[in-house]
Amino acid sequence: MAPMRLPLLLPPLLLALSLSACGSDDPDPPEALPFPAGFLFGSAIAGFQVDMGCPTLPASACEDQGSDWYQFVTSPETLGDEATHLSGQPPSAGPGHWELYEQDYDLAANEIGQSAMRFSIEWSRVFPTATDTLEGFDALKAAASAEAVAHYHAELAALKARGMTPLVTLNHYTLPVWIHDAVGCHQAIENCSPRGWLDKDRAVREIAKYAGFVAREFGAEVDRWATLNEPFAVVLPGYLLPSPDRTNPPAVSLRSAEARAVMLGLIEAHARMYDAVKAGDLEDADGDGQRADVGLVYSMSPVKPADPSNPLDVQAAKNVFYLYNMAYLNAVAKGDLDEDLDGVATHRDDLAGRMDYLGINYYTRITVQGTTDPILPELSSLSTFNPLTVQPWEDYPRGLYEMIMIARDELGLPAIITENGAADPTDDGTAPSYLVRHLTWASRAIRDGADLRGYFYWTLMDNYEWNHGMDIRMGLYAVDQADPQKRRTPRQAATVYSSILRAGEIPVELAQKYPAE
Repeated sequence: MAPMRLPLLLPPLLLALSLSACGSDDPDPPEALPFPAGFLFGSAIAGFQVDMGCPTLPASACEDQGSDWYQFVTSPETLGDEATHLSGQPPSAGPGHWELYEQDYDLAANEIGQSAMRFSIEWSRVFPTATDTLEGFDALKAAASAEAVAHYHAELAALKARGMTPLVTLNHYTLPVWIHDAVGCHQAIENCSPRGWLDKDRAVREIAKYAGFVAREFGAEVDRWATLNEPFAVVLPGYLLPSPDRTNPPAVSLRSAEARAVMLGLIEAHARMYDAVKAGDLEDADGDGQRADVGLVYSMSPVKPADPSNPLDVQAAKNVFYLYNMAYLNAVAKGDLDEDLDGVATHRDDLAGRMDYLGINYYTRITVQGTTDPILPELSSLSTFNPLTVQPWEDYPRGLYEMIMIARDELGLPAIITENGAADPTDDGTAPSYLVRHLTWASRAIRDGADLRGYFYWTLMDNYEWNHGMDIRMGLYAVDQADPQKRRTPRQAATVYSSILRAGEIPVELAQKYPAE
């Protein structure tokens, strides 16, 4: 998942930030639940989380040491600081996908039967050195890592050979160290350099340049793009409340001004990346007449008042829903930018319409209780909620339906479920149940008129879950770290998912075994 994507890993304050919606409450009898022809079924991975840990390649050929996350999880200054909440495991503990991608894609295509795969291209791999002085494709091509570019072409060729459609995430949290000094900014956010998203103009300019280059370079192989993964997962555990559940570089606490600045920078970044991909992708890879379908991946959760009869709780739920979900999405889908996060937006044409689809990461519903004392009054006059009384995790499959309908009814967008899954380290049936019940509600959304185009399970194999290292196990395939070849073993969820994909529907027996209500 892209973890702060993992709501299950989110800190209480983040868990107090999400959304609620609509749909039928009438239970449906078990039935075979079909998905339309052409529906994309896949799984999702992220470069930093899966690439490193190669069984035989040397570290120099496998590890991406030029990213802020690599710096953050390997530097003595951050490893020795309790405020970073790091597991201490190095990225080399990961599953080694950089070397084993052919094997992994064999599992996805041949064993599970996927028609699609979501993966990320890492900015710091493509451009290990700064691009500030470079303009134009040719100059960027000369500066790009030839080895990284060739590798990504090889991965895309491997997907094509196996009949899988790629959905490429351009930025899954990580930044090059020449954009962000994660360690220095953790130690002294006021005077570190470079400052990542706090250097807004530079960061937006250079990430748009990178996005345009990648779209041009790989446009003949890719038509479906996602600009950013879960932008609010950069803001909250990075600048407001890093915690043992989730942290993100630079891992500084209660920096409200910086948090707002980063959020605004990420809004601008998506819009400019969207424009750059549209301009850079010159070829129609799949022959459907459209060169680039460009969206955003956003973590969404319904929000429920702790006491529906208490007006304060009801208002808190509305505020949290708006702050966590709609403030960002309204800006990039409609062009309605709420700079002060006070519910009052100004329209900007240069932000409007920068979404061809919404990628929804969904895991849970949040319960909040209101308070008369805002937690972060300097961040927003809307932030009235008590983070000590939230319900941190709820298995609520119907919420997926609700979020899909938000995309349709509030934003006017088609949707793709870009992440959904459950940790199941002991393979006790938790993940199969979670999978079937959530897919049931996805099927019902399609039945009720939603334009839902795909579903990507998080994740293909156990991976490096950010500050948790390899301690969170969410893979369809277990990774044996004691085995020199990082052997993959299917969990029950892989078998269940395969049966659904090969049938093109949720069979009656699975609907009966795992009822959605």
